[in-house]
Amino acid sequence: MPPRPRAETMEANRARLLAAARRTFGERGFAAASMDELTADAGLTRGALYHNFGDKRGLLAAVVAQIDGEMAARAREAAVSAPDAWQALLAEGSAYIAMALDPEVRRIVLLDGPAFLGDPSQWPSQNTCLDLTRQAVAKLVGEGVLRPVDVEAAARLLNGAALNAALWVAASPEPGDVLPRADEAFRLMASGLLRERETAN
Repeated sequence: MPPRPRAETMEANRARLLAAARRTFGERGFAAASMDELTADAGLTRGALYHNFGDKRGLLAAVVAQIDGEMAARAREAAVSAPDAWQALLAEGSAYIAMALDPEVRRIVLLDGPAFLGDPSQWPSQNTCLDLTRQAVAKLVGEGVLRPVDVEAAARLLNGAALNAALWVAASPEPGDVLPRADEAFRLMASGLLRERETAN
């Protein structure tokens, strides 16, 4: 069997390290995970980790980006059955907040992510979510569903509200009790953007 091309081998090593990191970070947390343990779990050397991610923090950033991308896809899926674009926007926000109950999301993205990578609103993966929210808000403003609000400001505030609600749920000792409160407040705040407030759900 001929050897795999170098690029294919590097991609496979990267995937193995990401999978090992997700398991270890999810089970033990970032601080408690050793690089020797991670690389041994992946069947690779420290050199492979340094080459692909720079250091352990770089590996965490890659894992967070991967999970955050999956979260965005799950939020979009939650909006598919919504009756209209406004309800779809609310459904996406609510789904994102609810993912704070997922143990992997809670520990890696919402607790360890901000602690070791800084402000989540500055993560590239969050910029992707912001772009989608911006497009949705612009469409709703154009259709007269929302008040003639500044699109950039509204999109950033909606995204920030959902993100901070998820962070609150994740950090709470009783996340299941906090979630419905956070979701209700998010929906009420978002509904203030509606041109006809009585149509808010």
